[in-house]
Amino acid sequence: MRRLAVLTSGGDAPGTNACIRAVVRTALAHDLEVTGVRRGYAGLMEGDVEPLDGRFVGGIAHKGGTVLNTARTDKFKTAEGQRQALDNLKKHHVDLLVVIGGDGSLKGALRLHQDGVPVAGVPASIDNDVPFTDMALGVDTAMNTALTAIDKIKDTATSHRRAFLVETMGRNSGYLALMVGMASAAEAIVIPEVPASCEEILELMKEAHGKGKAHFIIVIAEGADPDCHTIDQYLKGREKELGFAVRVSILGYIQRGGAPTAFDRLLGTRLGAAAVGELVQGNYGKMLGLIGSKVVATDLEKVVRGTREVDLALYELAEMLEIYPAS
Repeated sequence: MRRLAVLTSGGDAPGTNACIRAVVRTALAHDLEVTGVRRGYAGLMEGDVEPLDGRFVGGIAHKGGTVLNTARTDKFKTAEGQRQALDNLKKHHVDLLVVIGGDGSLKGALRLHQDGVPVAGVPASIDNDVPFTDMALGVDTAMNTALTAIDKIKDTATSHRRAFLVETMGRNSGYLALMVGMASAAEAIVIPEVPASCEEILELMKEAHGKGKAHFIIVIAEGADPDCHTIDQYLKGREKELGFAVRVSILGYIQRGGAPTAFDRLLGTRLGAAAVGELVQGNYGKMLGLIGSKVVATDLEKVVRGTREVDLALYELAEMLEIYPAS
């Protein structure tokens, strides 16, 4: 009987457990044995592998995080690390492998594929920076978590007539900040893809106060330039000029946790089942992504060479809507 292994690597993303459940139960339906690799590629190099059955994945679809745990490791990028991983796959008689994770995890999956391992990848990253999928696992949940937080911050900002600098995750991609900023009707959005300056932000805040705004919300991606700390330092001591007292709220890791939304549970289920389907059919070295309403398989080599850009037309729309015109 052939054996399939599944691992989760890199940053955790809501919806991953629904994906694991779909991988395990789809594999069992195809008469495959299933094993789980704990702690991603680190666990694979150390042989941290255990059998999985249908009961193991019962009642996990609604949970955040990953029941297989995850880790980051640079050792897997070395020839020695890859040799250890290959040795353990052989030792545990793994014939097929599903990797769930972001850009770095999918690069690792490609390396294993190039070494002859039949592998399929599933994109999971709240930054939504993986190309060839409209949405990665975890993005919808992270957006809703951040949106709920900003809605609450806006209540207290209005009560005290304050400006809030709200930092979201997104080191290299402003997708999360842009989408949440638009959805929350923020007064300004700062992302890595669009040049900005503290002076521009100062003028926007003064303009908003002059038009009678009771609050000012700026959503800032953590990788933006200027970043949240720089903007805060620039605005300190200028509150009389601004008309607003300024406060900072860094949302941080709450964006990664929590129960996945219905969208992420369904996405994880569809992509996980499709990943097993591709492997069973002998289509190796693919990533399964959502394009429109369909699940589409794309070569991992094409995925890791590509980039996913933020739609700047949406940024322009957000800019137009940020400060309402004078009456």
